Amino acid sequence: MMHRFATVRWAPFKDAQIRWFARRYRIDLGEALEPDPRRYPHLNDFFTRPLRPGARPLPDAGADIVSPADGVVSTIGHAAGATALQAKGRHYTLGELLGAEADATPYLGGSYLTVYLSPRDYHRVHMPAAGALRRLRYIPGRLFSVNARTSRLVPRLFARNERVVAHFETDVGQMAVVLVGALLVGGIETVWTGPITPPHGQPAFLRTYPDGAQHLRRGEEMGRFNMGSTVIVLLEPGRVDWLDGTDVGARLRVGTAVGRCSDPERSAAQR
Repeated sequence: MMHRFATVRWAPFKDAQIRWFARRYRIDLGEALEPDPRRYPHLNDFFTRPLRPGARPLPDAGADIVSPADGVVSTIGHAAGATALQAKGRHYTLGELLGAEADATPYLGGSYLTVYLSPRDYHRVHMPAAGALRRLRYIPGRLFSVNARTSRLVPRLFARNERVVAHFETDVGQMAVVLVGALLVGGIETVWTGPITPPHGQPAFLRTYPDGAQHLRRGEEMGRFNMGSTVIVLLEPGRVDWLDGTDVGARLRVGTAVGRCSDPERSAAQR
């Protein structure tokens, strides 16, 4: 129902929806590629609006990892073996999150960053580091809300919600970017597959990609949410130091510097 509601094209209805949404969440249309809200075909197209060129510049140097999304840091740190923090008092295992214990092995004891996207945020997801796509896994699940309150209350929330996991080989080692679906539409897509959900509840699947099939630059768009949600970035242990100021509650924008490679030689090679 929500998907149909958000894709109505009748001008009086969709224009009223978009005006209300823009006022309610104080959307800055000065950053949008199309600043006229009447030019969007429907609410969901407005929700996933692209930004004008240069709206999210990348740092010149000194940071190998940048924020994948506009949003707020909900957790950041280093995994305790196979376990990462969801919220105070709540944890999940990396194997549960990624849908396979074998997929979790490179990230045991590694670094993680969780970014929550509110309805007001830009809802496209970009690459934290340049990388070659190796695998994509779709994991069906629930569509709980992923705000701070539900993260504190719902056990293993991120490992229970529907999600898409993309694994990349990068100059700072292996990296997983997890797009977690959420309440209402819960739509997820990537730039190389197009829409993955909805429909919801389809069987889980795994796709692999040969060398050179898909390479994305740091800061390049890799996917988007059609309503929702949360992005989790996982990195191998000992590869990245989180920058000062990238703390829980910090507001990030796509391209914000969040981490530096622990290996100076790899850092120089990436830049």
